[in-house]
Amino acid sequence: MKTSKISLAVVLALALTMGLAVSSWARPGGGGMGGGMMGAMNLTPDQAGKFFDLKEKFHNDTVSGRKQMMVKHAELAALQKAEKPDQAAITAKQAEIKALWDQMKEKRTAFQAEAAKISPELGKGFGRGMRGGMGHGRGMGNCPMVGPGGTGPGPKATAPPAK
Repeated sequence: MKTSKISLAVVLALALTMGLAVSSWARPGGGGMGGGMMGAMNLTPDQAGKFFDLKEKFHNDTVSGRKQMMVKHAELAALQKAEKPDQAAITAKQAEIKALWDQMKEKRTAFQAEAAKISPELGKGFGRGMRGGMGHGRGMGNCPMVGPGGTGPGPKATAPPAK
């Protein structure tokens, strides 16, 4: 009974996270992958149109990978919260997540190279950190699905800042 309540809480938290992510994409001026930067750049209308199309293609090409990442992270959370966690299963799930993460990183790198062909300004990066390009400022965001501070795949424990 306790496990089902935890699983339900995890699913609800993931649904809320995804809902917030979708709403940021829908806001005026864009969002994610440098959408907010567009107003600050000196792109021609043709360049802006090409970049929009490239961004949409990247988004569509990565839908499956993002969905798989979300599912794998939910599976990992369930494994970690089991009454008797199976470390071998947890390690295997983490390896699956890392493999998906590497695939997504390759797609992002290709996206950034194509963006630089549209305008060198676009090739300078789309945010901070190793994930630049996936969101505003912090890569894919400070999402529990990809790690605190947008620093890598998987949930990670971090120590609170020293006072």
